[in-house]
Amino acid sequence: MHKPDGSFPSPDHDHGQCLNDALSAAERLCAERGARITPARRRVLELVWQRHAPVGAYDILSEMQKDADRDGKPGARVAPPTVYRALEFLMEQGLVHKVESQNAYIGCSHPEAGHDCGFLICRNCGAALEVEDGELNALLNSLARRHGFKAEESTVEIKGLCPACMSAAA
Repeated sequence: MHKPDGSFPSPDHDHGQCLNDALSAAERLCAERGARITPARRRVLELVWQRHAPVGAYDILSEMQKDADRDGKPGARVAPPTVYRALEFLMEQGLVHKVESQNAYIGCSHPEAGHDCGFLICRNCGAALEVEDGELNALLNSLARRHGFKAEESTVEIKGLCPACMSAAA
């Protein structure tokens, strides 16, 4: 799902493998947890993992509607609650994260355990890399405690340029 060194994937990487890894991990983890991956939930997860950039719920809805039209069900409407319920389930299972600044969703690179996370988001191409750093989590918790605040979860979003966009600009 992500490169072993935790870096941005190269533009020519095998994204199909990322998608297959994410779906396999989701099916395994849900089976272990007694949670059910329905066809709609699976399709939403596939659409979230279509690229390494956050995707909005209405973009997912639009793609699911195209699926229904292609499957010979023109006029069959996919309702927004279907997508939002699937996203809620996937977040509860730790399979996707919400990128709050974009009101969009991205696949979790390490869904095996709950965790706070951060994202490096390219302002040029939109690619996002999930980063997990114990030192950052400790710092954020320390800051919260210092101010009498009990942190329950945190997400850090850092915007800038990914390596591919920096190379292209040079």
